[in-house]
Amino acid sequence: MMRALVRIGAIGVFALAYAVPASAQGMMQHVDLASPEMASAEMTRADVEAAIASATPLQPADLAGKKLSGLDLSGLDFSGAILRGARLNKTKLRDAKLDRATLDQAWLVEADLSQASLMSASIFAAQMQRATLDGANLSGARITADLTGARLVGALLTGANLSADMKNQSMGLMRAVLKSSNLERAVLRDANLSRVDLEFASLKNADLTNASLRGAALGGATLVGVTINGTDFNGADLASTRLVEPIGLDAAKNLNKARNIDRLLRE
Repeated sequence: MMRALVRIGAIGVFALAYAVPASAQGMMQHVDLASPEMASAEMTRADVEAAIASATPLQPADLAGKKLSGLDLSGLDFSGAILRGARLNKTKLRDAKLDRATLDQAWLVEADLSQASLMSASIFAAQMQRATLDGANLSGARITADLTGARLVGALLTGANLSADMKNQSMGLMRAVLKSSNLERAVLRDANLSRVDLEFASLKNADLTNASLRGAALGGATLVGVTINGTDFNGADLASTRLVEPIGLDAAKNLNKARNIDRLLRE
């Protein structure tokens, strides 16, 4: 009986994360990441390779809800694959191809996606705290993941959409959270970062050309040597933001309409 109750409880937590995406960003406090549901794998790398090999353009690999945590899946081609709700905590996906993949409500806590390609991927309400995406290509991706403490050094996010999902406001603000993340040298040209949480993030030498930071939270963020040619700061919160030696300052948009601009640090 006790085992049955524990299993039902674990399944219930996962079902809640899977069925109520808008609340996923606040679920970490209710989930035991050390539990078998979150830390184990029900498939081997060979099993995953077989699933990918049997996929077709009309019927992509379907790994939705699968427990794949801790596996080394580096270099595999998941292009177009369905990984909705999959658990990939601490999984190695270095150099993997996830172009156009569906990673909605997936768990990728401390996953390693260094040099991975996630172009035009859907990453809605995913948990990616402390994930590593150094050199990853997320160009054109739709991202409302929690990337608190993540590394995206040199990552490509050209044309990516990380803005708040205004269609789900009744269920809570869904947006990309990059609090305390490392985005040094990241390329965010033409990216939509409207209302994104970038508090205490490092964007040193990042390229924000023509990006939108409308309403973004940049309190305590580091923007040293950042390129802001055409960047829209309308409504962005710049309290204690370090804006030092920016490139293209004269071409930045609506900087005078940013909030707390009097508390901007320019030393």
